[in-house]
Amino acid sequence: MAMIRRFEDIQAWQEARKLVKMVYSLTNKDSFSKDFGMRDQVRRASVSVMANIAEGFDCESKVEFARFLGIARRSAVEVQSILYAALDTEYINNDEFNLHDEQARKTKALTGGFKRSLTNKSSG
Repeated sequence: MAMIRRFEDIQAWQEARKLVKMVYSLTNKDSFSKDFGMRDQVRRASVSVMANIAEGFDCESKVEFARFLGIARRSAVEVQSILYAALDTEYINNDEFNLHDEQARKTKALTGGFKRSLTNKSSG
């Protein structure tokens, strides 16, 4: 495994960045762009994933970093939940939902895995 020297090296952060780009593109479309509340909430949640991974990287302990990764993971879940709302209100179709949900799940899994690796190393 490559050494992580900067937050940009973290695979979970890289996938979170992709999620942000995808969410912004999706929320610029049609009715979704006009629902300011839902649009802004899903955007904030996606950016929160990326930001918490980066912020956690600069923490002074693995325990504190793991806490930030937990917040990031929960923000990815928030994105997933809002995608369901967007699907149910017909702002997005099934294909768009599946594509974005898969990216959120991938980001969530990588973030959770990274958190587990930190906590396993600090307790072992």
